[in-house]
Amino acid sequence: MLAGRLRAPTGRYGGKSAQERQAERHGRFLDAALQLFGDSPGYRSTTVAALSEAAGLSTRQFYEEFRTLEDVLAALHLQVNAWAEEAVLTASAATQGSPIDERATAIFRAYAGNVTADPRRIRITFVEIVGVSPRMEEQRLTRRARWVDLICAEAHAAAERGEAARRDYRLAATAFIGSVNGLIHDWSAGWVPATLDEVVDELVRQLLGILRPTGWRSGER
Repeated sequence: MLAGRLRAPTGRYGGKSAQERQAERHGRFLDAALQLFGDSPGYRSTTVAALSEAAGLSTRQFYEEFRTLEDVLAALHLQVNAWAEEAVLTASAATQGSPIDERATAIFRAYAGNVTADPRRIRITFVEIVGVSPRMEEQRLTRRARWVDLICAEAHAAAERGEAARRDYRLAATAFIGSVNGLIHDWSAGWVPATLDEVVDELVRQLLGILRPTGWRSGER
């Protein structure tokens, strides 16, 4: 065998490097997965051949990027969450120094607006990933824990400013994230007769109720 025969190509082709072409293929598979997994026929009814065809690529190219369709679902789930997290962090930065009720409204409006902008993202996040495998359950719960950490960080910062009670917020934040996911999913499915703004307002009221329990007074530390 010739030395170096199995090395990945590093030259440029069509003005793009090997790394750029690989990233483009990866993105095309994820775009196709968003359509097939997030709409029809869904993750469980999609084949490697169908996904490759939708991406305009070959099955050989699929196996150069992924081992299984579950790997694609995992990558897509992380990508959808990353989009939402970016929107949340942008809103958080834009409202730095604002009262907690204004920050909470901006943050949840950013999250809800990003997730619901494309119904396929909701299906990936709240439907298709559920019950796939122990690996996917671990990823789903790990990713949810990041949202819990974000809520806890906001709550503790508000407590330091005297805008919220001092307490351990992890249990409450975990319960609250469950409410967020459930309400947004049910709203997107048409089961909740409300506008998205009304959904956001309800979530903010719930969060403020957690931060400011009965008997708490503003400015207490």
